[in-house]
Amino acid sequence: MLPKVNFYILSSQSEQGRHSFACKLAEKAFRLGFKCYISADNQGQAERLDRLLWTFRANSFVPHVIYSDSLPNLANAVIIGTQQAPEQWQHTYINLSTTLPHNIEKSTQIFELLDNDETQKQAGRQRYRQYQALGININTHKM
Repeated sequence: MLPKVNFYILSSQSEQGRHSFACKLAEKAFRLGFKCYISADNQGQAERLDRLLWTFRANSFVPHVIYSDSLPNLANAVIIGTQQAPEQWQHTYINLSTTLPHNIEKSTQIFELLDNDETQKQAGRQRYRQYQALGININTHKM
């Protein structure tokens, strides 16, 4: 079965805005009991997301870990990583990287977060076309 793909086009032009939105999506997935993976382009981005998940909302708690080949103890902790998501954590896939997720057919939903940065938009357009070529229906939301 093909996943639901949602592109969120944010009005800002900042990595911080995309990261904050990713934290909100991850929090919602956690509260609903879904396993969630946040895909980052590099280790630095993963570490910034790790720090932000502790502080993005005053009363929020989202258990999370940076993925390094060992799975967290908590069943639905959010995983942040730069590599392929572990199979069990592919239900909700938040893509902050510039590449198409691996094994997308194993995800139930994929969230693509873009902002007004031209590099981000170009990479997003390429992923959009790749999803279309796979026959996936795409929903786009302008925020």
